[in-house]
Amino acid sequence: MILNIILIIAILILVFLLFWKFYFLRNPDRITPEGNNVVSPADGKVVRVLKINNDKIIEKGLLGKVKIVSEDVFKKGYLIAIMMTPLDVHYQRVPIDGEVIRKKYKSGNFHNVVRGAKSIRIFDNERNEILMKTKIGRVKVVQIAGALARRISDFVKTNQNIKKGELLGLINLGSMVCLLLPEKVNLRVKEDEKVKAGETIIAEY
Repeated sequence: MILNIILIIAILILVFLLFWKFYFLRNPDRITPEGNNVVSPADGKVVRVLKINNDKIIEKGLLGKVKIVSEDVFKKGYLIAIMMTPLDVHYQRVPIDGEVIRKKYKSGNFHNVVRGAKSIRIFDNERNEILMKTKIGRVKVVQIAGALARRISDFVKTNQNIKKGELLGLINLGSMVCLLLPEKVNLRVKEDEKVKAGETIIAEY
């Protein structure tokens, strides 16, 4: 009986490790579109498209939290939140050519991003912010950990020039990525739309 239980546990661990290595950590090639566009930094579903005017935001609730994340990017612009499930590719890609001017990591909670996708709570989670200088102005990618995610990685350095479609980072298990863009862009995505990192056009300019 005990041997059977041990065997079952060993099989479950093996299945999990195989899933982790060959499915979850998969990194498929992507064809990045050329031209004056911004591509998705992550695979998943767009769960929030929020127009932001920091001049009118009172420091409270969700918008107050968004202002803290966006005030070093623009006065007016957009936040596009992309939710990833454990079944999505979890590597992030560079949304637009530019230069990394600052990275900022913040430890925090691990609220469920699926249930809290439109809530203030997601900005209390562990997160990593990558601020870029680009031809359209400042752009930011925010990697946000979820209930299961405990590790955020990025593959870029401050002052590094990066190209659209290149690998940017990795978040383990369910999580969220937010893209902050200046007001001058023309958005090409809507809420509930599925996107692919490095391929799906988020905006044009």
